[in-house]
Amino acid sequence: MDMTAWMASINGVIAANASQPWVIGALWGLCVVDGFFPPVPSESLVVALAAIGHPPWWLIIPVAAVGAICGDNIAYWVGRRLGHTKLFTGGPKRQKTVAWARRQLQIRGPLCILVARYIPGGRVVVNAMAGATRFSYRVFLPVDVLAGALWAGYATAIGAGAASVLGNNHILAAAVGIIGAVIIGVILDQILQRLMPGSDVESARSYREP
Repeated sequence: MDMTAWMASINGVIAANASQPWVIGALWGLCVVDGFFPPVPSESLVVALAAIGHPPWWLIIPVAAVGAICGDNIAYWVGRRLGHTKLFTGGPKRQKTVAWARRQLQIRGPLCILVARYIPGGRVVVNAMAGATRFSYRVFLPVDVLAGALWAGYATAIGAGAASVLGNNHILAAAVGIIGAVIIGVILDQILQRLMPGSDVESARSYREP
């Protein structure tokens, strides 16, 4: 069994036991791990639990958000500790992703951190690269808190909304969630490009700590 199938089976077990009190701890833990280990599909778990209706949405959102924020901060500080030379080694595809993340953080850091959450695997690379390039933590933290809260609310709304229309079809709900993530990313990109002043590299270098 490969990693993806294994994690999907874990999500299935958690969803099947959604009414059990330990599910809250499992949800938080998987959201934390997903912040620095992309194979863990925490978003599909949030969508599934919201579709089931257990735990209640008002508990899923803060637990998932706090877990995601904790995981993002682990990625940031791992990147800051190791630096991009040690952390991001690999083939051409990995190096291309790393170069993209570095460039986007230089040009429009807060936007990059917000939007990367909706790009599969992009969130970990961007957050770790933010640490590796010494992106200001005073900027990173509040932006990441906003990103985590938006993500948790969005995933929960997708699950609850899909359940009201589709019943307990978790596979279809997850598919709707992926499509919604792409749409949310495009909308955020367009809105924040207009709200953020100055998109040139020189003005954005103020995000970097000495």
